[in-house]
Amino acid sequence: MRRTLIAGNWKMNCTRAEAAQLAQGVVSGVADASVDIVMCPPFTALETVSSIVSGTNVSLGAQDIFWESSGAYTGEISPEMLVDAGCSYAIVGHSERRQYMGETDDMVNRKARAALAAGLKVMMCVGETLEEREAIKMDEIVKREVVNGLAQIDAGQLEKLSIAYEPIWAIGTGKTATPQQANEAHEFIRGIVENLYGGEIAETFVIQYGGSVKPDNTADLMAQPHVDGALVGGASLKPDSFVQIVEAAQAGV
Repeated sequence: MRRTLIAGNWKMNCTRAEAAQLAQGVVSGVADASVDIVMCPPFTALETVSSIVSGTNVSLGAQDIFWESSGAYTGEISPEMLVDAGCSYAIVGHSERRQYMGETDDMVNRKARAALAAGLKVMMCVGETLEEREAIKMDEIVKREVVNGLAQIDAGQLEKLSIAYEPIWAIGTGKTATPQQANEAHEFIRGIVENLYGGEIAETFVIQYGGSVKPDNTADLMAQPHVDGALVGGASLKPDSFVQIVEAAQAGV
């Protein structure tokens, strides 16, 4: 039985005061939920949110991570720093990092391995652009990102790693892959994991969907057999909408 994982990626939003208000609203709204819930505020609000989620059923995640423990890497944040701030999850490879910061598959892999080594759980993002989908290259792009992202990660570490399939054309655009499109992509990813690690591991491997997830489309997405959760963007910035997404996801479990 695969766990359901619902994570909110706040991106570059929220002052500490705004983050506190948002976190408090979410924590109170999901107190009875049994699915795995993560909030990923900006680095400046990690400590603020950490104090609010401590002792609750909500975990704290970071939006990014660097692969070294310390050193002359101005502006970067190490895995150990994130653990010290109260994080138990980290996002790696988000399409916005790949697009705007030039992150490569190798960089994503190094970040994932460093996070796992520090005891963090990892949400690794993969996905194709609209141009790549229209050129019938979705399989090629996603396979490359999954295989390269999982390089040198052994089977025993996969229980602490999930893949978030995010069709780039559906992020922040209001467009959403149909439930069938999402399920097909997730099934394809599960097949890659099976080829790499075997069927038993692939069957328990968690694959999230990301891309304009909202309260009104969560149930249909979560009803798909290969969709195990969501990485939520804009809808995670309002407590009510994020709580409704958690509730819809739990109803489908």
